[in-house]
Amino acid sequence: QVQLVESGGGLVQAGGSLRLSCAASGRTFTSLSMAWFRHTPEKEREFVAAIDSSGNIMHYGVSVKGRWTISRASAKNVIYLQMTGLKPEDTAIYYCAAGGTADFGYHSWGQGTQVTVSS
Repeated sequence: QVQLVESGGGLVQAGGSLRLSCAASGRTFTSLSMAWFRHTPEKEREFVAAIDSSGNIMHYGVSVKGRWTISRASAKNVIYLQMTGLKPEDTAIYYCAAGGTADFGYHSWGQGTQVTVSS
């Protein structure tokens, strides 16, 4: 099992940028694919982005593809989500997840960080 702690959320104006971080503890971090999901009261959990254990293969949800970038710094046990061109509809709680493949099968989750985009 791996423990995950997200940070970097906050309030930003539309068109702005934020970078989320997810710090992982546990020796298995480097062998795990990692991902970001988001949740709003109106939607089911939505897949945002994923990165494989090597850091070479990334997947993105349709609504964020081309705007955001997922990356990992394995030496630091951290993954990032660089969000640019933020829109009010990106407002959500963002969760880091570990141990799945692409957009499914994740077994470890962080507590979430709130991102609010004002218009």
